Amino acid sequence: MDSMVAPAIDPIEHRLLERGLSISKKYFRDLEIHAHIGIHDSEQGRTQKVLVNITLYMGSGERPQHDSITEVFNYDQVHDAVHQVIDGRHINLQETLVEEIADLCFAFDAVAVVRVSSEKTDVYDDCAAVGCEAVRLREEN
Repeated sequence: MDSMVAPAIDPIEHRLLERGLSISKKYFRDLEIHAHIGIHDSEQGRTQKVLVNITLYMGSGERPQHDSITEVFNYDQVHDAVHQVIDGRHINLQETLVEEIADLCFAFDAVAVVRVSSEKTDVYDDCAAVGCEAVRLREEN
């Protein structure tokens, strides 16, 4: 007999739901960017593949009634902004990259919580990736 285990709820989602908030989640999974990033001499003057994951927790007032993009959050806004953050500059730290992406996500009023991670996939031969993650809750006034 197969036993079904309920998936664990994300702690962020749990906290928002406990507060009585109805949320929706938008995400980018493994957004591949090529960035000038790193502190080592071997990382200078070249791009590296970086995978970026972004999860936006938003108030779920967005419920499309007419199946129109004008009724929901447009992913293009975040996608384009991420590419603008990295375009034409060198970033030393992944921590800087994820914090800047988190900042740009909070430029959108509907975002209540953001989770951003980056992974450099070509650093070590003996692991899939090294990276970091930032999780931020919008400060309430």
